[in-house]
This record gives sequence, C-alpha cells and structure tokens, in this order.
Amino acid sequence: LSILVGVAFPAISVMVLFCVFSFKLNIYNIYDEMSFILGIKKYLVDRIISISSNPSLSEDEKVFLNKMNMVLVQIVKREWPKHWPTFISDIVGSSRSNESLCRNNMVILKLLSEEVFDFSSGQMTQTKANHMKQQFCSEFRAIFELCQHILESSTNVMLVEATLNTLLGFLVWIPVGYIFETNLIESLTAKFLSILPFRNVTLMCLTEIAGVTFPKNAPPAYSSTICRLFSRTMQQLNTMLPPHTNIPEAYAMGNDNDQKCISNLALFLSTILRQHCKIIEAECKEKIGELFGTPFDLAMNYLLAISEVDDMEVFKICLDYWNWLVAELYREPPLTNPLLTMNLAIQLIRKDSLCTRYHYVPYLSRLRSVIISRMAKPEEVLVVENDEGEVVRETIMDTDAISLYRTMRETLVYLTHLDCADTERIMTEKLQNQTNGSEWSWKNLNCLCWAIGSISGALMEEDEKRFLVMVIRDLLGLCEQKRGKENKAVIASNIMYVVGQYPRFLRAHWKFLKTVINKLFEFMHETHEGVQDMACDTFIKIANKCRRHFVIIQAGEKEPFIEEILASLNTIICDLSPAQVHVFYEAVGYTISAQPVQIVRDNLIERLMSLPNHTWDDVILKATTNVEILKDIEVVKNLVNILKTNSAACRSIGYPFLPQLCRIYLDMLNVYKVTSENINSAVTLHGESVLKQPLIKCMRAVKTEVLRLINTWISTLSSISESARIPELPSIYMSFVPPLFDTVLFDYQRNVPSAREPEVLSACTVLITQMKEKVSEDVPKILDALFGCTLEMINKVVSRVIVMFSFLRSFAKIG
Repeated sequence: LSILVGVAFPAISVMVLFCVFSFKLNIYNIYDEMSFILGIKKYLVDRIISISSNPSLSEDEKVFLNKMNMVLVQIVKREWPKHWPTFISDIVGSSRSNESLCRNNMVILKLLSEEVFDFSSGQMTQTKANHMKQQFCSEFRAIFELCQHILESSTNVMLVEATLNTLLGFLVWIPVGYIFETNLIESLTAKFLSILPFRNVTLMCLTEIAGVTFPKNAPPAYSSTICRLFSRTMQQLNTMLPPHTNIPEAYAMGNDNDQKCISNLALFLSTILRQHCKIIEAECKEKIGELFGTPFDLAMNYLLAISEVDDMEVFKICLDYWNWLVAELYREPPLTNPLLTMNLAIQLIRKDSLCTRYHYVPYLSRLRSVIISRMAKPEEVLVVENDEGEVVRETIMDTDAISLYRTMRETLVYLTHLDCADTERIMTEKLQNQTNGSEWSWKNLNCLCWAIGSISGALMEEDEKRFLVMVIRDLLGLCEQKRGKENKAVIASNIMYVVGQYPRFLRAHWKFLKTVINKLFEFMHETHEGVQDMACDTFIKIANKCRRHFVIIQAGEKEPFIEEILASLNTIICDLSPAQVHVFYEAVGYTISAQPVQIVRDNLIERLMSLPNHTWDDVILKATTNVEILKDIEVVKNLVNILKTNSAACRSIGYPFLPQLCRIYLDMLNVYKVTSENINSAVTLHGESVLKQPLIKCMRAVKTEVLRLINTWISTLSSISESARIPELPSIYMSFVPPLFDTVLFDYQRNVPSAREPEVLSACTVLITQMKEKVSEDVPKILDALFGCTLEMINKVVSRVIVMFSFLRSFAKIG
C-alpha cells in the first residue's frame, strides 16, 4: 500500500484540482458523463473503504485518504441528490459495519457539511446550494441517529472524537429540535465534558448550542433546557476545575490542550451569559455548594479569573463580554443618570428583586480592578526613517492595540458611571501600592495611569478635581522618591499623559495649567529616550484643548501666556529634534488661532515664525549671489526643515497664516524652480539612478514640502464661511494661482516620470475643490499639463492611481 500511496498521491492531488475546477466550469460534459463519473466514483469508494477499514494507518496513508475524501466530496456536490440519491443512506449503512470506516465516514460528512453550509457561496449556484441544504436537512435524521448510536454505545476514543467534531459542524445549521428535544445536551454535559480527550470539542459543541437563537414560537421547555445545560456544565466544571484554582497560573503552566480548554471555557461562558442572561438570572438558582453559590456565581468567578490570564486573545474574548455587559447595565434604569452610584442603587433594590443589575454588583468591583491592571496603551508611536533619511515620528491609529484600548476605555467608563466611588477607590489603592513599593513596576504604573487618563470626563467636576490633584501629588512624590533616570523618566511620562487627558480641569485652574506647561518645557530639555516626545505630544494636546487660555490675560498675570512662550521660544526648543520642533510649532499655532483680533494675531504669527524666517532669509540672500548654494546638502536639509515648520504652524493656525505665506511665497516658488532644474540636470548627466542619492532625495523633499505647504493653506479655505470667502477669492486667486501654475505645471510635464511629484496632483485637486468658482477657466491648461503624462505612469507606478482618481473627481465637481 505504501508503494501505491507514493505513486497515487500526485494523481489524487491533480484529481482534486480537476474536480473542483471542471465541476465549477462544467467542462467535463465533453466526456461521456455517466461513465466518467461512475469510473471515478467507483474507484474512490472502493479505495476509501479499503484503506479506511484498516485501523492502523501510516501518516502518508492518512494524508492520501484525506485527499480521496476531498475528491469524493467534490463528486457528491455534483451528483447528490439527483444522480446519487442513496449517498446518505449508503454512508450511514456502511458506517455500522466497521468502526474505522465509520470514523472516516464522519470525516466525509463533516467535509460535505462545510462545503454546503459554510463554503457554498461562490462555489455553486444559489439554487443548487439551497437544494442541497434542504436535502441535507431532510435526510439528517439518519445521520443524527448514527451519531447518537456512536455517542451512546461506542468505546472507540477516536471514533467518538470524530463524531463529536462532525456534530460540532452540524450544530451551526441543524433544526433546533435535534438539540433541545433529544438527549444530546444531557449526553454532552454528563458523559463527555469530564473526559479529557473530549473536553475541548465538547465545550465547543456546548458553545454552539449556547449561541442558538430560539425561534419566536419556541416552546417554554427550551428555556428550561438551556438552564439545565448551564447548571450541569457548571457542576461538572466545579469538579474539573475547582473554583479555588489559580487559573492564570494553571494556564501559564498548562499544555496546549489545557490552554485551549480555558480559552474554550471563556467562549462558552461569554456566549451563554450574553445570549441567555435573562433565563440564567431568573431560573438557574440551585446552589452548587455553600462556598460558591449558584451556577451563575461560579460562572462569573470563572470568567473574572480567566480575564486575568496572560494571553491577549483569551482576554479579548472576556473583554468583549464585559464590554457588552456593562453597557447593558448602564442602559438599565435607574442608572442612566451617572449621579446615581451603584451603592445607592443597591439600597433602592429589594434583595429578592430580579433586577439585572443586582445580580452583577458583587463582580463589578473585581472587574474594575482587572481592567485597570491590564489597561492597553492609548496609541502607538513609531520612530521611522523616511525616504530622505530623516528620523520621523509616525502615529499609528488603526492597530489592534488601539482597538483594544478603545474597548477597554469604554468598558471602564461604563464601570465608572455605574459606581464612580469604587473606581476611584481602586485607582487610589493601586497608586498607593506604587508609592509604597508593593506593586511598583513600570508596567503597573503605565497601566494605572492609562486607566486614570481613560476615565476623563466620567467623574463629576468636583470629584475629578479632588481625584486629579491627589493623583498628580502622589505621582510627583513618587518621582521624588525613586532613584535613577529611567524610573524618573517613566514617572514623568505618566504625569504628562495624565494631565493631558484632563483639559476640563486645566481650563478651570489656570495656575495649575501654567505650572504644567512650564514643567513640559523643562521636560523638553530632558534627553532620556521618549521624554521629549511625550512632552511635545502633551503640549500639543493641551494647547489644542485649552487654546483660548493662552491668549487672554489671566487673573494675576500682566500679559497673555503666549507672550511669555514667544519671548522664550529659542530657549524652549533648543534641545528638540526637528520633528519635535514641528510638533511644538503646531501646538503654539493652536493657541494663536484663538486670538480673535487680527492685528494682534498677525503679530503673534510674525514672532512665532521669526526663527525659521531668519534662516530662510539668510539662505535666499546667499542664493541670489550664488545659486550653487542650493546644491549644498546641509542647506537643502535646512530648507526642508523650514518648510515643514511652516506647514506645521499653518495646519493649526489655518487661514490667518496668509501673511506668513505671502512673505515667503514667491521665493519659495523660485527655490522650487531652481531645485527642479538641479534635479533634471543630474538626471541628464547620470541617469535616473541618481534619484536615489541623498542630495537628490533632499532636493525632491524641498519640492514636496513646498507643495504640501500650499496644499495645507488652500485646504483651510473650507474653514471660512461662504460669505467671507467669496469676496476674498479673486485676490487670493490672482496672487497665488498664476505663479504656482507657471512654476509647477510645466515642470511636472517635462520631468522624467520617476521624478514627478505626486503632490502636484494633490495640490491641484485641493485648489480645484476650494476655488472651483475661479479655476474653471484654467481646466484645459491643467489637464494638458498633467493628465496625459500621468496616465502613462499609472501602469508602472500604481500608487498614483488613487491620487489620479481624486484629481479627476475634483474636475467632475466643478460642474
């Protein structure tokens, strides 16, 4: 047989593919259909029966058998029920003759079920799929009786396991009567759940059953059956996994099967408690033992313990349930009002009440502690090297970690609304355990501070004030207490994060806000890794949320705080990297944007931009006498940095950035033109490979940043009201658009494809969108310069496709 397997395996593999594709495309009708199908079918059936009847197969033989099973299922999909009406009866009948054959038949039935009910979409017509589903259901009784017979009478472990796995596949679609009107549930809970080889698949079967939605006309007995399923499962678990077991430790020390069991248990509990919570709360009251109370009590304790397991996928299963639960509890009266705490609610509820919230009160405090202890990181900041060789910071907002943080934050906010006093108590205790050293670690402190930051706005304002003052005081004390720069840096980062999350408190307490900002400026000189980044991030967050408070004269002050910042600008930013300086400028821009008086605002912008303008003027002056200076890589890098600084400030200041843009606009376009000529000359002399050299990359970055700055400012036109924008458009258009088109359009057209800047398309798209009233007459010129040469590039540079379509869409909107 081993020789046969070695020769036949490649042929069977080809046959699988042939059957799949020929049946899908109907190409085998060119053969004599009946003899072709009958030939393959006879061979397969004979070989499968012959091989699977042997209980001792080698690994190669098992693989070969599985391949033949797959081919047979493809034929069954084609032939059954029309041309092979006896298939189900044949496979059920043959199963009673040999246990090894029966086990393989279970595998075939499971494969067929998956093909019909799980993978039929796109594999067969909807009519064919529906017909096969109806046929499967109509003949299922014989299959179910076979499964029952095996589960009741067989002692063959491998056969029973295969049957349970096949049954697991059936539970997704079989009529609910087979589940709730037979002894299936009794068999699963009483017989198989406690047996180690069947434990995992049994739990998975029970999870599928727990997830079943009752039909509207379901008998009341179904509810009692669910209650029995839950109670008996919990009774078995009470013996298998005693409640005093340290589940996180058992998980860490367990093998794969043990860990899968805990994961499957989490799925079962979260599914049944979510799907049938009312039934379980109302009916499952029989105590399992004096120590552990009802099945519901035991289930909640299991789920809380599993939530502490150090495995993120297991935790996510539990978190999904907890998030749903606390949202449901919050929506129930009377606690839609966050002023009413859980403690008060308990006093209002009679102990014999069936109010849902009453059932969960004992477990929510422990849940708060778990969520706080495991709080996820709020955002992910990557330090990466860009195309120009610069190290830049990139914030990733759509990762699994961010999704996890958002779910945990929402869960904790609901828990805080349900009982803010308990949340505050737990956080206070954990912070004390940091200061006394009993729970001190960077991870514990980070999680605690992320949790504290996540409930911003969930407390009443007075409670928030008292709580936050206590937290900052203890964190500052911890910073003084701990030795070592790394420890202090971690604590400082957490202080900055927490204060940045509470803008309401900062807005109400100016002196504290000023103290925090000055402390952030101190941290901007701290060279320990991550501290300067955190200081800049916190500053921009606070500046955005509290912007007005920087530009008004506060009580006890002689001038607005923005004046102090601008007077010390060089001192504050002297130790920051270029990327951090850009964040700082954007932050200050937010505060300046809050100044309503134009003359004052223009003066603030001028002072903010004085440092980059001084360097810019110096470069431009030197370039007027010696244009070759624009080939010096350090000069070019300076230009890129200045342009990025302007873009950062423009992003936050918005349309009022106009005076600064006017100041540098024409010089900026001249730099663009000269830089482009330098790039073209280099390509002419050395070929397109020169585009990869550092100097040329920096030159291209100058062009890109010029376009981004223009793009950024033009985008701000949408923030102006229509009545204010229309009178301004003619002058803006005449001042900005003709020089831009003269410089950029021709340059784009004449460049080699690999040197064309996609930002040209983006800038034109924004320009057309914001100025469609004026730009319509320039449409032919724009299309002539950009459309044809870009269209030629699309096949080679796929990244241009989206930019190109956005560009074309802007034209469609003109009309």
